[in-house]
Amino acid sequence: MAIPTTMRGVYLTGIGGLDKLVYRDDIPVPLPQAEEVLVKVGACGMNNTDINTRTAWYSKSVTSETGSGGREGFAEAQSNDSTWAGSGLTFPRIQGADVAGCIVGVGKAVDDNRIGERVLIDPWIRDPATPTDRSLAGYFGSERDGGYAEYTTVPSVNAYRVDTELGDSELATFPCSYSTAEYMLVRARLAQDEAVLITGASGGVGSALVQLAKVRGARVIAIAGREKLDEVRNVGADVVIGREQSNLEQAIREATLKGEVDVVADIVGGSNFPTWLDLLARGGRYVTSGAIAGPIVDLDLRTLYLKDLELWGATVMPQDVFARLVDMIEQRKLKPLLAKTFSLAEIGTAQSEFLKKKHVGNFVIVP
Repeated sequence: MAIPTTMRGVYLTGIGGLDKLVYRDDIPVPLPQAEEVLVKVGACGMNNTDINTRTAWYSKSVTSETGSGGREGFAEAQSNDSTWAGSGLTFPRIQGADVAGCIVGVGKAVDDNRIGERVLIDPWIRDPATPTDRSLAGYFGSERDGGYAEYTTVPSVNAYRVDTELGDSELATFPCSYSTAEYMLVRARLAQDEAVLITGASGGVGSALVQLAKVRGARVIAIAGREKLDEVRNVGADVVIGREQSNLEQAIREATLKGEVDVVADIVGGSNFPTWLDLLARGGRYVTSGAIAGPIVDLDLRTLYLKDLELWGATVMPQDVFARLVDMIEQRKLKPLLAKTFSLAEIGTAQSEFLKKKHVGNFVIVP
């Protein structure tokens, strides 16, 4: 196919509010470097990280919950530590980490036979010489341009061939949310018949956690908003509890088989953090990859050491995590939860609606 010289896409022009997202139709189509491929974007999923990066919520100067500055940005945000990697962004930047599409061009060191492959992109861009060095990893749509455009380039190793009947919009719900969730459960070593408590279970990562925990044969207790309980139950949770419960801890204990859980998979953080640790059995494991209700929490160290607990963070995942995710997609073990699609020109509307947190699953941008 003929590759145009310009494309439609969305530039992030700086740190701040929705006004920093600028739709353009004259962005140069990127050229793949030697070890890269050019991908025609079929769809690109939306995640909290898009908003967190735009607003610089990852900066240590910001201590409030993510939604409070999602539309206008945070006045206290600093740009020098605004990314997952703890560094600053180069502008303009094309965001978007969750790309499903087709390879339409390759660099000189990549086999031409890859042209025409349908692919899903692993968003973690690792150092080619030392891919296990987490300090050298960057994120697609953050440290390099991502998928909110008609075309994008990535290292060939990040473009995973996928054989599935799912559409691009459905596939685009998987990369960031599901790989993050899978890595969380890998770190926490969730095993068959163990009880896992999942917070924020209606969101992209939360609903992925529910599915992936059930694949492992675990007992899933999910926390979500009252209006989303039926939908989360349909995803596969064994027990679903409304976060509005007056005595949330008691409700969770009554829902378990032994009054406690083996693992907490938390993407919410905030004021309930001490409760999650109290609910863990001795030797239990807590894992987190987000803090949408606030990053600053209270920790009683006595709870940590007297109960022999393990606390895990999950961000830069090993390569085998994404490979396993693609395999599960191809084996139809996972269900895409596509909440709604938007065009590139509607990205401001999409992020505004995303911030309302009224949906279950994922929003997707379609070029």
